[in-house]
Amino acid sequence: MLRGQAARGGVSQRHVLITIDPQPRSGRDEDVSPSIRTTPRGPRRSVLIALVGALASLLAVMLLGAPTASARTAVSGTAVSGTATTKAPTAALTEIKNFGTNPSNLQMYLYVPNNVAPNPAVVVVVHYCTGSGPAMYSGTEFASLADRYGFIAVYPSVTRASKCFDVSSPQALRRGGGSDPVGIKSMVDWTVRTYGADTSRVFATGTSSGAMMTNVLLGDYPDVFAAGSAFAGVPFACFATTNGSEWNSDCANGAITRTPQQWGDLVRGAYPGYSGPRPRMQLWHGTQDDVLRYPNFGEEIKQWTNVQGVGQTPARTDSPQSGWTRTRYGSTGDRAPVEAISLQGVDHNLVTSGMAARVITFFGLDAGGPGPQPQPGACRVSATTSAWSTGLTTSVTVTNTGTSTLNGWQLGFTLPSGQAITGGWGATYSPASGAVTATNAAYNGTLAPGASVTIGYQAHHTGATGAPGAFMLNGQVCTTV
Repeated sequence: MLRGQAARGGVSQRHVLITIDPQPRSGRDEDVSPSIRTTPRGPRRSVLIALVGALASLLAVMLLGAPTASARTAVSGTAVSGTATTKAPTAALTEIKNFGTNPSNLQMYLYVPNNVAPNPAVVVVVHYCTGSGPAMYSGTEFASLADRYGFIAVYPSVTRASKCFDVSSPQALRRGGGSDPVGIKSMVDWTVRTYGADTSRVFATGTSSGAMMTNVLLGDYPDVFAAGSAFAGVPFACFATTNGSEWNSDCANGAITRTPQQWGDLVRGAYPGYSGPRPRMQLWHGTQDDVLRYPNFGEEIKQWTNVQGVGQTPARTDSPQSGWTRTRYGSTGDRAPVEAISLQGVDHNLVTSGMAARVITFFGLDAGGPGPQPQPGACRVSATTSAWSTGLTTSVTVTNTGTSTLNGWQLGFTLPSGQAITGGWGATYSPASGAVTATNAAYNGTLAPGASVTIGYQAHHTGATGAPGAFMLNGQVCTTV
């Protein structure tokens, strides 16, 4: 969903486009033998593919176009035979047919670098409205980064007239419900089977319609995707419709607001009963976005901080380059649970050269080993309670034992059953019972390393008079004394 303009800002490189076509026979899709169509690099068959998107079916979609970070050009070619388990040629864009269940007739394009790593990571790169998989291959830097770091890039491609991904139907917004997310999951499964890819390092990223699909994929398949990066998107289920429309004007205009809990419940509802780890999320948005307006950025932050179980007060705020404000939630490092980058004065067409490398850093693919996790012990909490027949007061002292000053803090804890806060001091408390977040007051929001703050609350109780047993400061587990 980017305004139409020529790709720019990268280095064009010659590669080949390959198609793995089926030779039909009876049986399931995965039993069908393909052929591989390729052209060697060289001058004999170097015909450039025109990357022209179909006209969008909706007036709003007609505003959209291509990303700005051009990377390489695909070329068409001739055919050689192969089998269903044949790996795609390296250093070439390859179309894979019959990759698995595909209810919405998506196309799958694959890029495998020459130096593909053993048990490689997989990055799914999802296009904008009117775009295509080959357009994302040519217009972004992920294939070049795959050459550098050895991961495999998957480029899904829509075949419906609008060339927009389905992020609105009831089928798309639940695990295994059908439509585009199921097809993309099949692409991941095919890649994992064929290349022995690392199932703990599967990621998704996309722009506009692709950013919305990134939100959807992480909601539908939290057990598949380790992290996502969404450029100019909207929260999971914000675009939901029930009338078959692909467009939701209220969401696009930033008119849909919900509490963090409500947004988080929508994500959790896509896969009821799932209790495993949730994907990390990186969010990008321009303040002057006039297609998917800027309030959606704040709603996405609400959603994914709630899904991650971290506070909405940033653990760190900085400006990695002029006009950018980056906030990190739950920890301060490059692989925080949630990272959000606001681009001052930038419109919907926000992607520029170098951003993809920041995505790869967030995914942890530019360094070996798993990403760093928030470390316990960055805070220390002591809590004392004084109780009477049906009431109590609790005093809580929080000490910043980390090395960075906190400019704004949130303390999370769970009240014992039967307790409900009736008043408090030093912070605001919400909700009154259950899992509570205490947010700093205006006068005590700065907490330097080694500094302490004491807050407290009065509560009603039905018998349980103890203090909470565990605390988290800005998403980090505290030592309780």
